[in-house]
Amino acid sequence: MAAGPDPANGAVSNHRRRRFDVRVVPHRRRSPFRLRDWRMSTKLATVLLVPSMAFLLLAGVQTSTLVGRTTALNDFSSQVGIGRQITAAVHQLQQERDRSAGELGELRKGGDRQAAANDLKPLQAATDKAIVDLSRAAEPLADADASWRVAFSEALEAYDQVVDIRAAIPPAVLSSETILSNYHRAIGALLDLLAEPTPGQNQPALNDAVLRYVQLARVKELSSRVRAQLYAAARVGAYGTEDRVILADLRGQQLTALGAFRVAATSEQIRRYDETSVSPNFLVATGLEERSLSSGGASPQVLPSEQWWSASQQRQELLRQLEAGVLDDAVRQAEEASDDQLRTTLLVVGGVVTVLLAALLISLLIGRSVARSMRMLRSQALRIAQVELPDALDRLKTVTGGVPRIDVAPAVVRSLDEIGELAEAFVAVHRSAVTVAVEQALMRRNVNAMFVNLARRSQVLVERQLELLDDLEREESDPDQLENLFKLDHLAARMRRNDESLLVLAGTDSTRVQREPAAPIDVLRAAQSEVEHYTRIEFGVIELDIEVAAPAGHDLGHLLAELVHHAPASAPPDSQLEVAARRARCSFP
Repeated sequence: MAAGPDPANGAVSNHRRRRFDVRVVPHRRRSPFRLRDWRMSTKLATVLLVPSMAFLLLAGVQTSTLVGRTTALNDFSSQVGIGRQITAAVHQLQQERDRSAGELGELRKGGDRQAAANDLKPLQAATDKAIVDLSRAAEPLADADASWRVAFSEALEAYDQVVDIRAAIPPAVLSSETILSNYHRAIGALLDLLAEPTPGQNQPALNDAVLRYVQLARVKELSSRVRAQLYAAARVGAYGTEDRVILADLRGQQLTALGAFRVAATSEQIRRYDETSVSPNFLVATGLEERSLSSGGASPQVLPSEQWWSASQQRQELLRQLEAGVLDDAVRQAEEASDDQLRTTLLVVGGVVTVLLAALLISLLIGRSVARSMRMLRSQALRIAQVELPDALDRLKTVTGGVPRIDVAPAVVRSLDEIGELAEAFVAVHRSAVTVAVEQALMRRNVNAMFVNLARRSQVLVERQLELLDDLEREESDPDQLENLFKLDHLAARMRRNDESLLVLAGTDSTRVQREPAAPIDVLRAAQSEVEHYTRIEFGVIELDIEVAAPAGHDLGHLLAELVHHAPASAPPDSQLEVAARRARCSFP
């Protein structure tokens, strides 16, 4: 650090020290639209923000895609999960429809209407409860995709038609086909709703999972339709004209649906179906159904109604259990896919946030390091320019003895980058400026010493010359010679003034010291004697009743001589100059 100001050598004023606190103002107006005019902090912030915003944009697009995929899979999982309520409602509708088909056949023969209504009432209540459970389960899916909501709305509308047609069953005012078609339509709408979940693109495994339980549900529906036809014929006691055609068509569709299920199903699901199909209860119903087939041209056998209903009911329950198992597999697979996608999304989002925070932290540390180095460099540069270098120059200007040692502070930025090199360059410039100033101070001191030496020697000679002239003037009686001696004396006095001026320029006091206070007129006459055109100078009114102090008398006379010396040179050659002195009132700040 530079040496502190020494009061003996001239302390630095507070005004100069305050200059360091003044903000540096550029010589041109800073424009926010010019990149080169931006402050370093703004540039660093821009360098950090632009890539960060680009990264956020790309990450936002990727995250939005993942979130959309996660939302789609979550909706898919919910739609697959509500399949439990859908299949339950389908099962109850099948029970009600198949039983209604038998009751309608019985009513055609004149059966008891009240008994038919009482038999159907529990099934209808169970169906209503299943639909209520389905509606309650569907409430969270109010914001699902439009196609699912449309399918759900169509299923409810079809069920409402079933509710309306129930009143026509006991009186049998409508044909069985008209009444049962409403059930077929409602069950078909529910099966369409069951097949509605879509996992999106590139999800073949989930599509296959939906296809499996949908195909099995259709197998079960066709089995139920066959049961209804056979149960109605059993209650009537004979097959109708179109019953054989309808049964053949239903059995054909059932075989097709079963084949489709076996193609889409997993080996485990096929194994479970095969085990179910060979169970005793399943075989009983299959055996009874085979008796209803035509063989060797013989007419199909009409099955006992209660026996057939009991056996087919057990077979439907087995298919219901198998359907629930396949649906559970799909639900589990959908939930796993949704959970995996959610984990992936969270990992990606977490990774994006982590990378962004790490990048921002690293960038912030780097930017802070650069900004800190720039602030330190700016502070040192301003301190050098506004405090240290002016202080050093002031000390060198006011020094009277030997030249003091000026220490240069090292660079405040010690890094090895460009900013550190720039700081070293500032210090090198400061050191060079101080070195030049010291050399100039040494040169100035040597020159001053030369001036003082020459002036002292000349002053000694002039003083001896004046003493000699004084002696000659006292001994000379010739007026002409005495006048010449006076002229020589005046020239010597002027030479002595020049020597004293040289001592003043060299920063040294004159050797002449006045012992006693002097009157103003004496100081003026002493000054007149050292002027070239002293004969043209006259004294006017001297209105001063003071005395000049002894230490200031000689210096004041020298100053007046310098001032009066230039007045005759600026006036006409034959003019006279008058010097007057009066008291003046001055006010100093």
